[in-house]
Amino acid sequence: MTSKIITITNTAEDYLSKLIDEKNEPGTAVRVFISDPGTPNAETCLAYCKPDEVVPSDTLISMPKLSVYVEERSIPFLVDAEVNYDIDNFGGQLTIKAPNARLPNISPDSPLEDRVNYVIYNEINPMLESHGGVVSLLEITDDMYAILQFGGGCQGCGMVDVTLKDGIEKTLLETLPELAGVKDMTDHSLDENAFYKDES
Repeated sequence: MTSKIITITNTAEDYLSKLIDEKNEPGTAVRVFISDPGTPNAETCLAYCKPDEVVPSDTLISMPKLSVYVEERSIPFLVDAEVNYDIDNFGGQLTIKAPNARLPNISPDSPLEDRVNYVIYNEINPMLESHGGVVSLLEITDDMYAILQFGGGCQGCGMVDVTLKDGIEKTLLETLPELAGVKDMTDHSLDENAFYKDES
């Protein structure tokens, strides 16, 4: 079936509906979403979705044998996406093709989380990579702070406060003035991989 959001082939519908029947949990559907959409780390995911796990903003695709819920923020990145089940001599294989999942499909109307991730992956992380470091967004708080976590060479680095304030916060606030600032939630007592250790 081709919806305006995603194509799910007949063989994929048959396969997924069979998996759900085997779970024997009435009302179970499938949920489609993309983790880290618009970034190099984007992954298209299918998950079982029980009735109490449906998010109100999800879009429902009703199929003859299957109900599919699509996460709202993932929809722009699912253009031309296809879920297919290829039958072969070994049974078959479920494939998901989402050619636009990693494209920076970001606009001023995109969720703030997606716009922060876009800046992190396209401007900030390339600078941190020279130190073997990486930073990721954990959440955005109600008071508009971006909560970040460092990894790699940035974890346990004695210069991380300077990097956070002079580099990351400055870059994010210049691009996204609606943010109040950034906060670091990394446990820097773990410093085995640190690029710079403060030995004082």
